[in-house]
Amino acid sequence: MVNRRISNLLLLLAVTTAGPLPAQKLVATKPPTVAPIAELTAPLVAPGGKLASSGSILTRRDARAITQKIPAPRGQITDRDGRPLAQTQVAYQVGLQYKQFETADQAFIVRWGRTRLDALQKLIKCPLTKTDAELYDHYRNRRWLPLLVSGQLEEKAARELETQLPSGLILHPVYRRMYPYGDLASHLIGYSGSVGKLPSGPINFNEPMWEESEGRAGLEKLYDSQLTGEPGMKRLLFDESGNKLLEEQVSRPRPGGTLVTTLNLDWQKLAEKVLRNGCRRGAMVVIDVITGEVLVMASRPSFDLNLFIPGVSDAEFKALQDDPAQPLFGRAFQSAYPPASSFKPIIALAALNDGTVSENSLIDCPASIQVGNHVFNNWSKTPEGPINVRRALARSCNPWFYQVGIKVGPNAFLGLAKQLGYGERSGLPLIGETAGLVPNDAWMLKNEHRRILDGDTANLAIGQGSLLASPLQVAQAMAGIANGGALPRLQLISQIQDTHGRVVKVTVPERKKWLGVDPKAVEVVREGMCDVVNSGYGTGGSGALSYTQLCGKTGTAQWGPKAKNQNLAWFA
Repeated sequence: MVNRRISNLLLLLAVTTAGPLPAQKLVATKPPTVAPIAELTAPLVAPGGKLASSGSILTRRDARAITQKIPAPRGQITDRDGRPLAQTQVAYQVGLQYKQFETADQAFIVRWGRTRLDALQKLIKCPLTKTDAELYDHYRNRRWLPLLVSGQLEEKAARELETQLPSGLILHPVYRRMYPYGDLASHLIGYSGSVGKLPSGPINFNEPMWEESEGRAGLEKLYDSQLTGEPGMKRLLFDESGNKLLEEQVSRPRPGGTLVTTLNLDWQKLAEKVLRNGCRRGAMVVIDVITGEVLVMASRPSFDLNLFIPGVSDAEFKALQDDPAQPLFGRAFQSAYPPASSFKPIIALAALNDGTVSENSLIDCPASIQVGNHVFNNWSKTPEGPINVRRALARSCNPWFYQVGIKVGPNAFLGLAKQLGYGERSGLPLIGETAGLVPNDAWMLKNEHRRILDGDTANLAIGQGSLLASPLQVAQAMAGIANGGALPRLQLISQIQDTHGRVVKVTVPERKKWLGVDPKAVEVVREGMCDVVNSGYGTGGSGALSYTQLCGKTGTAQWGPKAKNQNLAWFA
């Protein structure tokens, strides 16, 4: 009866602590799905063979029963083949581990702690600063648990430090998010951050052993619930002398699930290398035109995701925000630009589909044409003579598209552009995606105080004027044309797996829209786009490949305020 009563009281008195397990010896790094906590099953026996259930622990104010939460390791984000893009590893922090002192006046406690912090100052760079008040408060309320006094150390650095630590300093294992490729696909993957600092003051029930994390940006944020595992529980028991009587893992943490993206790691690396070597600012998107899977989505410049782990400093974050190149901005999907001549295949498709032109119709392409009071020039400022739709695409002849665009009418070709995904978000799990802009009469009346006129139509027909699209939208539209008239639903997530590798959610290819255009019209446009690269007279000859036939459309545009003299180039 006595033992039963004591047991019930122990449950009622249980409180928790917030530091990771004190570790006197380093352990080998575990896979991300394994907690760095050994399951301990020591019996409740005090030194000298006296049972802890004797009742002395209940009557001594320095005895403690502590229950802690073991945060679960965060799940992985991988490429389509399972190669990790974001994973969890074991790291270490130095902890100040107080003993139970007979003499516990503030001056002694502070001096004891300060001596060890001074020694640590000589061993590592930038240990965490602790005030005298913090040292004493920790001893009074939380001395059974380590006070973390350093940032996170990787295993190699921790091993080198281990043998140099004086008594009273320990290495404390924690989970750390890691992005193995740094800035690769940073605008898509996003980053995680701490939910909050560890508590101070009296120990509460079920405090986390180390700072828990949550998704703060990108896929890390959008799939936070799937990537966050289920915490475990650990119990500690100390007698009145500060001796540890019990340390047991009541339940194991369950790691978060695995998020498998559609990205191809090798292709993503190559795309970012090409952007890094070829431009100061740019973007690249590669889509499987049959399945709609996004294989590559790259933006330059990008930023190193590891800067945010475990937390980015105010100075580092301000530097990223103030950088005129805007590295935090995902140009592939967050920015909208004039699509320029990459829009011309849509004009050609609309004209062929409604019979405004046929495959063999010849339309004169002079050096310039006049629409109203404005003269519209060819990009080359030279005449091309009478040409058909395929050659107009290959040569990117502006006057051909000015004339045909006006004949077709803006409602027809802008409506087709919307069918191909212009003017709306893609539906992919992306934060801050732009919808772009497809103007209509209502928009023009509100913003330009007129309806769409022929001059506006001529400008829109070559992908300029008020028309704006992201690189992702342009790639999506090209996928619809290349597919043969069906717009595939884009996919960025291939599947979600649980801890055991079981697939709990999978995406399958599906059609987003049926364009309802003449298949012959689509075929003619695709042939014109092949001529762009492979005919010998097209504007995209430098894109030709020896091992396959590449089709596409070049484009150049003026963008933004004229005073900035901004130009951009496309290949779609």
